[in-house]
Amino acid sequence: MGRYFAGAVSAMLLIAAGLFIWESIAQQDEPPPPVAPPPEIAQPDPMTAGEPQGTGPPPPEATELTREQRRFGRYDRDRDGAITRTEMMSSRTNAFRQLDTNGDNYLTFEEWAVRTSERFASADADGSGALTPQEFATTRPRRSAASRSRCNC
Repeated sequence: MGRYFAGAVSAMLLIAAGLFIWESIAQQDEPPPPVAPPPEIAQPDPMTAGEPQGTGPPPPEATELTREQRRFGRYDRDRDGAITRTEMMSSRTNAFRQLDTNGDNYLTFEEWAVRTSERFASADADGSGALTPQEFATTRPRRSAASRSRCNC
C-alpha cells in the first residue's frame, strides 16, 4: 500500500515539475521588438543631378595572409573554412603511392625499408656505409619552386 502511495506522490511531483518548466519557458518567449522604419532617402537636387554626390567610404584594404592562413588555404580544397580528414591526407597520397610498390594500399615494413635503403645508398656518395653531415644534407626534402619564391607580384 505504501508503494502505491509513494508512486502516486512521485507522479504528482513529476507533473507539477513539468508544468513549472513549461510555464517558465512560455514566459521567456517574448515578442520581438518592433522593426524600425527604413530611413528616408533624400531625393537628389535637380540642379546638381550631373555632379557626383560624394566619394563614399574608402575601399577595404587588402591584407597579406599570414603563413598559417596560407597553409590552411592550401589544405582546405573546397574552401568551406574547415579541413576534413580527406583534405588533410590528400597532400600525402602521392608520397604514399611511391612507397606502396605493389599497389595494395598497405605499406609494409619491407616496402618502407627498401625505399629507405635506396635513399640511404644514393646519399652515401663515398660508399662508406655511414653518412657524413654533407651526405646527410642531401636527404633533406626538396622544397617546391613555388614555396621558394618570395615575389610579391
